[in-house]
Amino acid sequence: MDEDSRIAAVDDVPTDSTFLFRVRDRETDEQKEAIIVRVTEGGDGEGDPGELACWLNYCQHFTHIKLDKGSGAPMRDGEVVCANHGAYFETESGLCTYGPCEGAYLQAVEIGIADGAVYLTDEDYAFVGVGPGEQDELDLSSKSNYEF
Repeated sequence: MDEDSRIAAVDDVPTDSTFLFRVRDRETDEQKEAIIVRVTEGGDGEGDPGELACWLNYCQHFTHIKLDKGSGAPMRDGEVVCANHGAYFETESGLCTYGPCEGAYLQAVEIGIADGAVYLTDEDYAFVGVGPGEQDELDLSSKSNYEF
């Protein structure tokens, strides 16, 4: 895989939260954030990294709300949680199973794993860097009403 599309080592993806990075939409040239989550743990003892999934970092209830605000999105029972309104998203499918956007799906971003690293393979996006993007002058993200 191309080193320019290397996001991180598989070991850098937390087991109980998300890994945040930035992409550039090739069509609009807009920078967006994405998150990687663990769907399954590796565990065959032979270097199996487990299964990972990747989604754009925006809740489907209000799409300006970020799931991962820079320190990892909360997770509960293997699902990503939107801390703002309590929506739960399956790690494997991105389906909202509970909350105000129940039935909606997170937007998938294609990734691949090779040689212990995660690579961006989605042709719609170019890898920009690890971590959050620049904050808007007006941060529209509200503080959580839920405790985790």
